[in-house]
Amino acid sequence: MEVDRLKIYYLEDDGIIPNNPDLPVLIYRNAVENTDEMERIFNDNKWLNSWVNGIHDYHHYHSNSHEVLGVMEGEGNVQLGGKKGMEVSLQKGDVILLPAGTGHKKLSSTSDFKVVGAYPDGTDYNMKEGSIKERPQVLIDIKNVPLPEFDPVYGDKGPVNKYWLQNIKKVTE
Repeated sequence: MEVDRLKIYYLEDDGIIPNNPDLPVLIYRNAVENTDEMERIFNDNKWLNSWVNGIHDYHHYHSNSHEVLGVMEGEGNVQLGGKKGMEVSLQKGDVILLPAGTGHKKLSSTSDFKVVGAYPDGTDYNMKEGSIKERPQVLIDIKNVPLPEFDPVYGDKGPVNKYWLQNIKKVTE
């Protein structure tokens, strides 16, 4: 993958949305040319429990799983990291990899905006919105989410291997 097509963002805990203290958000620009194949590509790389729809228009995250989102149609603006986070624009062919705990919310989109989502090994993901009472447990959950075996797009040669798997080795050494 060309470096200029990969965007890497480390997001800090904003006090409500925890984000991920160790792993960056990875955005693969124009990663999939034939977007009708996106779901199959994710599934072939063991990112399962997939769905096709949109992105919720409220801040939320998953404390028990990483998530990949691929834009099959249209364009959208998404806020990452909670209210204090950052806005990114996504378009057809883009893939965004959200480590466990990463807040995301659709801000706006074209009427044809369609996304496929999936989870490593088909994890049955939870939905969290930043409740204070759930915070102590979600911080533990996020730290305990296993790393995926494969990159959702590139299998054993993708950015997940370089920026997540190698990153964790450095943190634990």
